[in-house]
Amino acid sequence: MTELAPKPLQGKTVLVTGGARRLGRASALALAGAGADVAITFRDSLRDAQRTVIDVSGLGVRALALACDVTDEKSVKTAVKEAVRELGGIDILVNNAANYETATFEKLTLAQWDAMFASNTRGPFLVSREALKFLRLRRGKIINMGSLGGLRPWADHAHYCSSKAALHMLTKVLAKALAPEIAVNCVAPGMIDLGEKAAANFMRRMAKQTPMQRNGTSDDIAAAVLFFARAPHFITGQILAVDGGLGL
Repeated sequence: MTELAPKPLQGKTVLVTGGARRLGRASALALAGAGADVAITFRDSLRDAQRTVIDVSGLGVRALALACDVTDEKSVKTAVKEAVRELGGIDILVNNAANYETATFEKLTLAQWDAMFASNTRGPFLVSREALKFLRLRRGKIINMGSLGGLRPWADHAHYCSSKAALHMLTKVLAKALAPEIAVNCVAPGMIDLGEKAAANFMRRMAKQTPMQRNGTSDDIAAAVLFFARAPHFITGQILAVDGGLGL
């Protein structure tokens, strides 16, 4: 019988922000399936976080959930410190926690603008900065969760698109600033169908506009995250659109 190859991320530790639900959960499960120990953060989704930890642990790795508001510096410091204490270090950071909102430009408030940048841009900055010394020790990787909205303008999403475009630029800046020890890349999802009934009609319309004639799934995004987690360290500063060609 042929001996199975070891899991590619066995012995690695991963921190996934916003890992309780949706794309964060899918990414956490994919990384755990590749052998990594996983810490996830959550803000309000305690029950979802507990369920994700159970499912991740079921893949034979260590897992824990940490309460964290990525927009708050003290909360971030505490969460990163606890992740390192429990898992022994950080090899891969996935900056997934973010918000999404639709708002026409003329009705967009300053509070909405600031809140979107706080979660989508300041959050990844704070977590990356706090995890930096631990990532350097292990020649680690940072994987940011961007968006097709950061590459293409969406008329009713000025604050969201701008925040994700800023995250894409932060990815490139960090790739230069943190080299050669740390590789930094970004996954930019297009239209991802998460099975939400309220979005069903919109998703059907978008699928028809997509060259691949379907919307993306959480597994598509998790596979892209896993690609960067496993990729050669020489790959850095890349924004990978996972959109079925919608942005072409």
